[in-house]
Amino acid sequence: MTSTATSTVSGILELPPKKNAGHLRDPKRGFRPGATDCIVPEKLVQRYRLREGLTVEGPVESGRKGGAPQLRDIVAVNGQDPAAFSELQPFEDGVVVDPSEALTFETASDVHLTRVIDLITPIGKGQRGLIVAPPRSGKTIMLEQMALAIQQNHPECVLIVMLVDERPEEVTHFRMATRALVLASSNDQDTDQHVRVSRMGVAMAKRLVEYGKDVVILLDSLTRLGRAFNKTVNSGRVMSGGVDINALQEPKRMFGAARNIEGGGSLTILATCLIDTGSRMDELIFQEFKGTGNMEIILDRDMADRRVYPAIDVPRSGTRKEELLFPADQLKQRFALRRVLTDMKPIPAMEGLLKLMAKHPTNGELLAFLSSGRGSL
Repeated sequence: MTSTATSTVSGILELPPKKNAGHLRDPKRGFRPGATDCIVPEKLVQRYRLREGLTVEGPVESGRKGGAPQLRDIVAVNGQDPAAFSELQPFEDGVVVDPSEALTFETASDVHLTRVIDLITPIGKGQRGLIVAPPRSGKTIMLEQMALAIQQNHPECVLIVMLVDERPEEVTHFRMATRALVLASSNDQDTDQHVRVSRMGVAMAKRLVEYGKDVVILLDSLTRLGRAFNKTVNSGRVMSGGVDINALQEPKRMFGAARNIEGGGSLTILATCLIDTGSRMDELIFQEFKGTGNMEIILDRDMADRRVYPAIDVPRSGTRKEELLFPADQLKQRFALRRVLTDMKPIPAMEGLLKLMAKHPTNGELLAFLSSGRGSL
């Protein structure tokens, strides 16, 4: 929550369940409650039909007897006339269609990771992507490079990096390395904070999509998100690995929120999921999310151990309905490349692709070379 000298405040609206009034939270603080957070009275919530995740701005009056300040009125919602929000189509009512506009991740010729993503697992606006990662396989640098590519190639997108139960130094690194809005709960904070960051972050993204924005969330990780919700749910029915039978319902709804809305905005969610950690709980969480996305990047630990980066298992990675993202001539080139790579084992396939990239500074030149019949892996 921010304030000005004229006693006007702005923040992200949080509406706790079973309560009619809300509070304005500061996303830079991970939406953590503070004693000076402004109360949004029930009458204002109802008058403007406000929903959680909106950016609300208005004049404030001091609370009685040193209590929290209260909003007197609302002058802007998401930077626009507050009355306009009630006319917008709710996020859940939009017609969901397959991604049809590609996000370009290729930047410099020597940034092979983002070039490989464009060639092997192309991503469109509205994609629901799962990055399956064993320990020390390069997922953190992958998310960082993806964030840098989006902010360079797609300034029209609202970029959010959501870090749940993350190491504090990683949170600082992402804030310094990117211009993204970093919503984070570090591993020295409690479970309630992990849950709050994820709920508020997704709600904020939904409200932006309702205004026609294209939003991209990079989430690390679904595994830690599942662990956090598992601690807050107690149905009395526990599956193998100690996971409550209802624990993953809300995390799956959050991941499932990624969509491309016909004639409107889009919400892209690219989320990591941990495997091979030695935890039965982590394995069960992965199995619950497996197959729920429409794009998967599978990272390979053996490849990473041999220092072959990006450590992407090409045969097992891919995008559903990628034919909607490219014109027919380019699609033919991409299919030809994939057929060759899929017939190879993961490490030779990636090594061969990296050699081609070293010879051809852009993906366009690489594909043209292969389609000419003059080149191969």
